Amino acid sequence: MSIQRQTITNWSPQTIAWFANDLLVDWADSGSLYGPAGQQGSVGLYHFPGAFDRAITSADGEYAFIYQHRGTKGLLLKNGELLREINRSDYHANVYEYPAAFVTVAGVTYLIHCPLEYNRLDFEDAATGELVTDVPERAPKDYFHSRLEISPNNTFLLSKGWCWHPWDMIGAFDIAACLANPLLLDDLQFQPDVGTEVCTAGFLTDELVVVGTSDEEAMDEDLEAQLPPKSIAVWNIRTGELTAPVRVVGEFGNLFPLTEKLAWDLYNYPKLLDLTTGTVVASLPELASSQQRSPIVQRDVPAIAFNRATGQLAFVASNQVELLHWTH
Repeated sequence: MSIQRQTITNWSPQTIAWFANDLLVDWADSGSLYGPAGQQGSVGLYHFPGAFDRAITSADGEYAFIYQHRGTKGLLLKNGELLREINRSDYHANVYEYPAAFVTVAGVTYLIHCPLEYNRLDFEDAATGELVTDVPERAPKDYFHSRLEISPNNTFLLSKGWCWHPWDMIGAFDIAACLANPLLLDDLQFQPDVGTEVCTAGFLTDELVVVGTSDEEAMDEDLEAQLPPKSIAVWNIRTGELTAPVRVVGEFGNLFPLTEKLAWDLYNYPKLLDLTTGTVVASLPELASSQQRSPIVQRDVPAIAFNRATGQLAFVASNQVELLHWTH
């Protein structure tokens, strides 16, 4: 198992996201493109200055959302042009990651975010701006949504957020069910039944999620055995089952699952983590990366773009881009 590193020194993007599977794009800078083979170009018309430092792209590449990682402002773009401004509540916005994700259902692309309240998820029709989940009966529970992720087949939405005191926790939602009944968005529809702080998670398949815990002591000792501190397991959203926990050797952060056995981890430096043993099987200790392992971030951390289709991972560091590949 090995990691191949490609350093892109002649491109310093303001935001970074994947475009058309194999190209990196900076939507804030006129949609400038960079390919691993050195391809360059542009898919936008305008530069958007300011504090925008993150971006996501819809599956078809038509829509993009650029936003402030720890701020309240964002811009929704269509084919690189400004469509409208997007905002979120400023309640503690400066200390946790902006919640945003695109999903396409029955040919309609939605931006999922929290435009009305910090604890309320809504689906916004990207084309029209209509909040299709804005119904009078909404009464969201006290939870800070963050690090939103869509399952491979657009079935589930994962929210990797937090609640007071603060405490990292995750929850999932059945997307089709929530569109039919938006009240399901007011509480975490599916949660792993553990008594420990779940600080990281990522989709392995449409229903299986790799979950990892922090080193915080358990709040519920009766449930601690399900997933002890500093451990990882695979959670089945539908059944609620957890695989036997595996203790991780060393510190870990945000995980990006690649296979049933393998995940990227960028805590301190890039690593490939064996999910079955908790050991590092390949690493680049000479390359500083990220120290994020929670939705709560008190300082700037590098922008990361994970390509689920290819397994590639890119991040911005020191005015250049590091592009990582893995091989058996």
